Amino acid sequence: MSAAEHENQTPSYPTSLGTSTAEEISLMGQSLSDDLMGKVGFAELAFWMTATRRPAPGELRTFEAVLVALADHGFTPTAIAARLTYLSAPESIQGAIAAGLLGGGSRFLGVTEDTGRFLHQVLADDDGERSTDADYDALAREAITAARAARQIVPGLGHPVHKSGDPRTPRLIQIAEEGGTRGEHLRLFEAMGRVSEEVLGKKLPLNGAGVCGAALADLGLPVDFLRGFALLARTAGLLGQIAEERRNPIANDIYMHVDRNAKFVPLSTEAPEES
Repeated sequence: MSAAEHENQTPSYPTSLGTSTAEEISLMGQSLSDDLMGKVGFAELAFWMTATRRPAPGELRTFEAVLVALADHGFTPTAIAARLTYLSAPESIQGAIAAGLLGGGSRFLGVTEDTGRFLHQVLADDDGERSTDADYDALAREAITAARAARQIVPGLGHPVHKSGDPRTPRLIQIAEEGGTRGEHLRLFEAMGRVSEEVLGKKLPLNGAGVCGAALADLGLPVDFLRGFALLARTAGLLGQIAEERRNPIANDIYMHVDRNAKFVPLSTEAPEES
């Protein structure tokens, strides 16, 4: 068999992301060691690999701002879970990171994806003209009213700590405006904040996880990936929490405090009342 015949019978697996040879590692058509390392930042690389295009400077600044905004949520159950797992798990660091990511991805960081997806769907379903704040207010009013009628939570509204306003929200909107990336998703998100009290009867702040979802959607990133970007950001926060646990161990105290203050309540055997 000739070399050409052998080559024709060898299966090939096309990939536009990258591959390796004995001499070079390529990524997106670039030499990893010569063209990327030391020249491309991690945030730009993550954007580039997902969107298959290099971000413009304003897009990169907004994207990096989102990663910073979502890096850590402070003293939350996710951080507690990571610290406790670090204290007890045989795999230590690996187990703590996994516990924190699973907890954050399921509860806290899902807001980023849910908000981006909600806004994206509302905009996709609307065939009207939108240019003024009044146009976006009308669309937001309609969307929140429909969600309320369906007994659905409107993602991005409300925060257990920042009840009067999440400090990340106006800052990220400002950064997007300066970078030329404030688009329809952010404008609709802002409108939700303006009309929410009118529809729901109470004022709810626009939270930071939600504004990050709107900003990422405005960058043209697939909504299915928004939670992944939030998890990427959260990894930095989890590493920081574990490092803090090593510097100032508190996980066992948290566990003992919760365990010792648990109050036993007998199980009810009565059938629930019908509504």
